[in-house]
Amino acid sequence: MSFDHRKYRPFSPIGKRDRRWPDQVIEKAPLWCAVDLRDGNQALVKPMNVDQKQQMFDLLVKLGFKEIEIGFPAASQPDFDFCRRLIEEGRIPDDVRVQVLTQARPELIERTFEALKGAKQAIVHLYNSTSTVQRQQVFKLDKAGIRDIAVRGAELVKALATKEPGVEWTFQYSPESFTGTELDYAVEVIDAVNAVWQPQNGQRVIINLPATVEMATPNVFADQVEWVCDHMQHRAHIEISVHTHNDRGCGVAAAELAVMAGADRVEGTLLGNGERTGNMDLVTMAMNLYSQGIDPELDLSGMAEITDVVERCTEISTHPRHPYAGDLVFTAFSGSHQDAIRKCLAQYRPGDAWQVAYLPIDPADLGRRYEEVVRINSQSGKGGVAHVLERDYKISLPRWLQIEFSKVVQQEAEQTGGEINSLEIHRLFEQHYLAVPQGWRLKSYDLHRTDEGVQAQAEFGEGASISAVRGQGQGAVEALAEALERRQGITLSVDAYEEFALGEGTNANALACIRLKIGGRSFTAGALAEDTTSATLQALLSAVGRHAALAPARTQSIVESAVG
Repeated sequence: MSFDHRKYRPFSPIGKRDRRWPDQVIEKAPLWCAVDLRDGNQALVKPMNVDQKQQMFDLLVKLGFKEIEIGFPAASQPDFDFCRRLIEEGRIPDDVRVQVLTQARPELIERTFEALKGAKQAIVHLYNSTSTVQRQQVFKLDKAGIRDIAVRGAELVKALATKEPGVEWTFQYSPESFTGTELDYAVEVIDAVNAVWQPQNGQRVIINLPATVEMATPNVFADQVEWVCDHMQHRAHIEISVHTHNDRGCGVAAAELAVMAGADRVEGTLLGNGERTGNMDLVTMAMNLYSQGIDPELDLSGMAEITDVVERCTEISTHPRHPYAGDLVFTAFSGSHQDAIRKCLAQYRPGDAWQVAYLPIDPADLGRRYEEVVRINSQSGKGGVAHVLERDYKISLPRWLQIEFSKVVQQEAEQTGGEINSLEIHRLFEQHYLAVPQGWRLKSYDLHRTDEGVQAQAEFGEGASISAVRGQGQGAVEALAEALERRQGITLSVDAYEEFALGEGTNANALACIRLKIGGRSFTAGALAEDTTSATLQALLSAVGRHAALAPARTQSIVESAVG
């Protein structure tokens, strides 16, 4: 049996009964460190070239990142060259710290400091693996041996930094594979490193707790972070950072709970690019804060530019359902969702608190168009179709016509098997409702009010075939309907009728919609005109004309003999 769960063992959570983090609320953004150029880059099938790295670095600076890990210069010549390029060409803004990674090995640490010569400020990120499996199966060292590697690395970092007093140094240490390390031992190693660096005496120190492999649920990681914060020495003088991965799909959640548990800083990548299933997604976590009314201290308003640069540099496409960034994340195809969005957007006014069904944030904040929100396919309903006509053509339909027209659109979508765009929806509306049957176009009309009601006279037709009718009723619709009944030899009733003044930006000023019952069948038509009366009379004529088209021979003989 190849699919056998019995070869795995559940992760053992710590017995922590004094946890405080569940009651915490994130009220401000953590410090951010983008590791796209190191952790993200080493995960690519085709690592970035120097030009791509520069594009990514410039984007990160533009977005507002103040700490950016630019590579592993001791392990890669391209990384070394890129580091030198940034420094020698003055490409690092004064308010940005570059961070570089190095294993706790003397030759690598020395090469790292060579790469940083001339920098104004820099973070040296030292790491070695501390987990049980790494100690026993990879390095084959006991706890003391692993601790000594970390201490010797910290000593060399401090010594080399002393030789470059012109650089504002920050020291960072990661017990790599922290989540698989016994907590008391992790703190033992951290305290030993800090005994060298002396953060309590003014040296800026970052202790990074990486979920190098995500091994348990996010709450367990939060417990681990809080435990370390409670038991390490000099906590008040140290910044706690976390670096989560997404092996269980919970990288963002783990980072958020870690901040609740006391972490000050978060490392991650744009859109979560990274080894295996990826790193913690900086865009998602920052936008989660934004959606709660918290300033993420990053400018993510140009989401299209972010996805464009990331895709160009990584050669990895953004999933259309990627949180906040994907093409479809603000799109509703479902009819009930579309109807709710349409109604909420109609009530929203700039300056209001954002409360729109199915949209956690305003898509416009990320440079997205409202045209992308409601899109139509066979799953859509009347609300979505009505929304598209209102949004793109300033045409508002009565509810009864929304229901009727949505069936027309749905049938078209089912036949084509795909999405129906705005132009196609408008074409269908014109074809089924606005198109005037041949010979039924209103040419002129005259209305007079008398003691008996309204007298109506109308002329309609095409070219030389003009018909004139006269009728009387309580209003214009009833008067023209009475005339058409006599002319056509039919009995009609008005099932539904509404007229609307249209908004700015349309060629017409009014829309009228009418549904007639003639001979047990319904006939619906609409009309656009400069005034509501013209639109109403044309809609009535068009509806009767649709009935007449069912019996063309009879209709033709009537038209030829008609005198009004």
